[in-house]
Amino acid sequence: MKKVTKILALVMVLFATQSFAQTKLGHINMQELINLMPERDSAVLKLENYAKELEETMQGMQQEFNTKLQTYQQKNATWTASILEAKTKELEEMQQRLQMFNQNAQQEMQQLQQTLFAPVYEKASKAIEKIGANGSFTYIIDLSAGALIYKGASSIDLLPEAKKELGIPADKTQPTQFNTQPAE
Repeated sequence: MKKVTKILALVMVLFATQSFAQTKLGHINMQELINLMPERDSAVLKLENYAKELEETMQGMQQEFNTKLQTYQQKNATWTASILEAKTKELEEMQQRLQMFNQNAQQEMQQLQQTLFAPVYEKASKAIEKIGANGSFTYIIDLSAGALIYKGASSIDLLPEAKKELGIPADKTQPTQFNTQPAE
């Protein structure tokens, strides 16, 4: 019985070693790849232009509110009760519209960002899937996800191959600063 257990354990160790030896690991920093893609630059530009439009509209609304508030502060002592009530209500409604516009603008920016970046992420993912299939990789680990604890020398960096697959020049490097958040 002891011999059977030892033989079974030995077979399991050999099988595990052989299976691991056939495992091909690769790694890539997907965020870096995304930042190198021209489609990302286009998406960021569209997002920044939309944010600028929203900001200009918000500034116009804020300026109108401030002008009416200033008039209210200067003349409220001379107004009758009904005029004062109407002007107070008007200011309150304007302030609520400003707050609602700000909330809606933030939601729209998030939705636009998701809409603009979804095809970029999809294209990068498909390129990595193609590289994985063509290179017979068992696993490809995304370094930008922060889930990697150890990367040995046998892990292959796939960023150069992904750049080639996506038509990104080999010497192109990640921008030093990028902004995908709306201006506030």
